[in-house]
Amino acid sequence: MTAPTATAPPAGRRPPGEPLARRIGHAVAKGPLHLLLIVVALAWLAPAFGLLVASARLEADNAASGWWNALTHRSQLTFENYREILGTSEIVTAFWNTVFITVPATIGVVLIGALAAYAFAWIDFRGRDWAFVAVVALLVVPIQVALIPVADLYGRLGIFGDLSGVVLFHIAFGLPFAVFLLRNFFAGIPRELLEAARIDGASELKVFRTVVLPIGLPAIASLAIFQFLWVWNDLLVGLVFADTQNAPLTVAIRSEMRQFGTNIDVIAPAAFLSMLVPLVVFFAFQRYFVQGLLAGSER
Repeated sequence: MTAPTATAPPAGRRPPGEPLARRIGHAVAKGPLHLLLIVVALAWLAPAFGLLVASARLEADNAASGWWNALTHRSQLTFENYREILGTSEIVTAFWNTVFITVPATIGVVLIGALAAYAFAWIDFRGRDWAFVAVVALLVVPIQVALIPVADLYGRLGIFGDLSGVVLFHIAFGLPFAVFLLRNFFAGIPRELLEAARIDGASELKVFRTVVLPIGLPAIASLAIFQFLWVWNDLLVGLVFADTQNAPLTVAIRSEMRQFGTNIDVIAPAAFLSMLVPLVVFFAFQRYFVQGLLAGSER
């Protein structure tokens, strides 16, 4: 007869026989940390919540009192500002321009960066290490250095002021970080998995598509979120390389601030709409983003 074995408690749960005093001690020890995290979260959310409330108030109410007064006077809240801003052709056009800039720039960086990272991690070719060092060195090059040379190049190519020029600029300056991030993640994939696929007759492209991409999905999702946020919230590149018809939303909001500096009922709804899309994208891919961060910390 075999002796009964004690089963371990599920992960994240304390043993049922743990003394009550020890449980209270753990809760008290973590109390200040939880309180600090709550304070930090409230500090980050308060401006966004204030912007939302201000965007739903009329110009007279915003001029007469602060946004927090709407919490006790619900009659001040209205969707009239959003109906007006969505009926403005300049803002709607700028919104779609931002989409047409951000989506191709994000897809291009993720696709090209993933292929290059796989090559740097698992394909032997002459000068691979020096080429990777050059890519890493490009991380320290500021965007401002390239504005004038690239503007001159775009003028010669005839794409200055076009959406394609803005997209190409974002792809070019997003690739160094993409290659650096994904290469370090791909290098941690067990070599046996890749060798097994190659023995089965898979080409390098098929190995990348069937082995590397599924394993590297958390890191790729993290990169996509970073790139999407950077491009969507960009002002400098769109201000320099896009003309009036192709201006993104950030440039349109800046133009409204220059023309109507105190017109909060116009600026606040446009600014909140500009912030809403990145929030939706982040929360939609949050699970992959956290997995990518945790996987990177374990390597």
